[in-house]
Amino acid sequence: MPANPAADMFPPLRQSAPLTQSLPEQIAARLSERIVSGTYSPGQRVMEQSVAEEFEVSRGPVREALRLLEKDGLVMILPRRGAQVTNPSIEEVNEIFDIRAMLNGLRDRLIAEGPHRAELVPTLELDIEKLAQTAALPGPGDEYIDIVLRLNRLLTQAAGNHRLQAILGSLAVQTVRYTRLGLSTPQRRQQSVQNWQSLLLAIRAGDGDAAERIARQRVIDSRDAAVQHLRALAG
Repeated sequence: MPANPAADMFPPLRQSAPLTQSLPEQIAARLSERIVSGTYSPGQRVMEQSVAEEFEVSRGPVREALRLLEKDGLVMILPRRGAQVTNPSIEEVNEIFDIRAMLNGLRDRLIAEGPHRAELVPTLELDIEKLAQTAALPGPGDEYIDIVLRLNRLLTQAAGNHRLQAILGSLAVQTVRYTRLGLSTPQRRQQSVQNWQSLLLAIRAGDGDAAERIARQRVIDSRDAAVQHLRALAG
């Protein structure tokens, strides 16, 4: 029997996925990776039966996974047509990033004013130094973006507010595609790393006002760059 390339890349979930996630959550995580990386293009249909066969599960968990992705805005489920990857829209970018800017500002204020910021600073310094080293590299900036995503996860976990963590976790899934657009050029990454360096200084100094202001600006810069990119594609 010929090898299944997809199965090699994504081995059966019940063997490889973390036990802390339900089966639909595991499938949703895998499909989400494909959507945000562009493996599934905007407008492409995600076929329940094909996914079920690939991951060696029934269609029930796949259907639940697609509902989770619909909740995160990555697919829309159409009557009699199934799930379809959503198209990035300027309206969606503005709405989601405006919310994320406010919440990231709150998160980073809590960290800067919190009692454990000194424990966090060495890790931030290492990752932000890596950002500075990769910002000017040519190409789409995959390594830079991976570090940014890791930094955001670190800060969200460090905020110590469980409800805020849950909301920002959901928003992070919804915005990954747009974050990639917003950081797709060396010029934008250079601007981004300057914001991260300023945030590090604010957190180290315990300056909550500055941390909140910088965090909001970082998200707004990313929003504006993503919108500009989408307009260029549409034009």
